[in-house]
Amino acid sequence: MGMIQEFKEFAVKGNVIDLAVGVIIGAAFSKIVDSVVSDLIMPLVGAAFGKPEFSHLFVVLGSVPAGVPATLDALKKAGVPVFAYGNFITVAVNFIILAFIIFLMVQQINRLKRREVVAPTTAPAEDIMLLREIRDSLQRR
Repeated sequence: MGMIQEFKEFAVKGNVIDLAVGVIIGAAFSKIVDSVVSDLIMPLVGAAFGKPEFSHLFVVLGSVPAGVPATLDALKKAGVPVFAYGNFITVAVNFIILAFIIFLMVQQINRLKRREVVAPTTAPAEDIMLLREIRDSLQRR
């Protein structure tokens, strides 16, 4: 019973809920970045390099069985080893864009944190004043 209670306390803490929300938003954001890369950026890069899509760039590393088309999906389904470097380029561009966006977000958050100035208290806190009164009272005895 103790472990269940500990798990309940852990699961309802703000940090765990914040983490869950972050993961869900991150997954949705990842889909947006995937779309930006595959639908907007990679076609432009492909046009500049003369290749319409990078994900179809590959090198066959084994023998191709008869009747299997020379497409990446068909070769993978047939179990032919394929060096899919075009896929890697697309995923790497995805990562770079996502990392850059996260960098910008963290940079802005840090900038906002630096702007928050904690106002220095000129008078000692109430508990300090109370401790000083107790100290002074004990010294008088």
